[in-house]
Amino acid sequence: MQSIDTYNFSGKKAIVRVDFNVPLNEEFQITDDTRIRAAIPTLKKVLSGGGALIIMSHLGRPKGVTEKFSLKHIIGRVEEYLGVKVQFAEDCMKAHEQAAALKSGEVLLLENLRFYAEEEGKPRVAADVTEEEKKAAKAAVKESQKEFVKTLASYADCYINDAFGTAHRAHASTALIAAYFPNDKMFGYVMEGEIKAIDKVLNNPARPLTAILGGAKVSSKIGIIHNLLDRVDNLIICGGMVYTFVKALGGHVGNSICEDDQIETAKAILAKAEEKGVDLDIRRDVVVADDFDNDANTQIVCNFEIPDGWEAMDASPASVEKWAKIIDESKTILWNGPLGVFEKPNFAKSTNAMAELLAKATEKGAFTLVGGGDSVAAVTQMGYADKVSYVSTGGGAMLEYLEGIELPGIKAIRE
Repeated sequence: MQSIDTYNFSGKKAIVRVDFNVPLNEEFQITDDTRIRAAIPTLKKVLSGGGALIIMSHLGRPKGVTEKFSLKHIIGRVEEYLGVKVQFAEDCMKAHEQAAALKSGEVLLLENLRFYAEEEGKPRVAADVTEEEKKAAKAAVKESQKEFVKTLASYADCYINDAFGTAHRAHASTALIAAYFPNDKMFGYVMEGEIKAIDKVLNNPARPLTAILGGAKVSSKIGIIHNLLDRVDNLIICGGMVYTFVKALGGHVGNSICEDDQIETAKAILAKAEEKGVDLDIRRDVVVADDFDNDANTQIVCNFEIPDGWEAMDASPASVEKWAKIIDESKTILWNGPLGVFEKPNFAKSTNAMAELLAKATEKGAFTLVGGGDSVAAVTQMGYADKVSYVSTGGGAMLEYLEGIELPGIKAIRE
């Protein structure tokens, strides 16, 4: 496998899959360019090495060509960060001449890959079609996908995948295209950074290793929990999903979110934690409210004794102090998911406090990995994004990698 640091880009065209899936407002202005900034070092590496760039990405989830999701809206920002003019190909499949004409130091951005059904390999059919028609449409898309991939590959001499956020998708631009560059494919810096950071937590952590998992549903993180139980010393389960465990242990959860169909799963996880000697944190004090509202009445109770009509909204200050001791003694820390109802300011206190705790742990020498929308938002809003060891923007890709699943976008480069 080639390395971006040692590959000779001089006189070559590199087609780079990035994740420029950035949020746009109603005026098509970028409201958060984090993902663009993240890819710039990879793109500049090609240009500084004497190569030409062909950039490809998706934006949103369009069902065909849609003005709202055109990548032309981000050209100005990419030009600003790269410091060079960015040409634009309005049709991914008709960029032959533009790609062929590229000279060293020049950049071409392809239109949104998801304007084409072939990118995802899924047919776009009406809801009322028959099963036979669906099968026929799927077969047709799979067949045309081969030409789609071949065309994209024909534009370049080498391929770089720097879109970790889509690495768990077996799409044309993330998994299939790599086969056309058997000796000229590599990871970009974003991909390398994500893989190294997660591998450090999963495979080579300094101990004690503590994982903090939040969010609403146990069902979405069963695989991750099982995988982590074979590796961690401490596991702090928080957010809404902890109440499935509380109920499994006979606690009273009031109106708190609880997945009754996951009670047996929770019991199995508790048993495995005990078997593995993992310190699994479940019992704590929580802030409960009489309504799912930012200004609801609140009180602090034990999470095993939540009154009827009340629901858990956040962890209490005492619980945060308890976690602070665990984190202070940890050498490696993984955090994914909010500790409370983060979207409501009055119930975001423990999540914000966790961001501060990880920043302090990092300063003391711990390796800290933060991933997941609300967790990332917390460290960013608190000004700690550069005060933790690594902030993953991988989303679903990070979760699947933590679960131990081999991601198609990574496998395609390593093969």
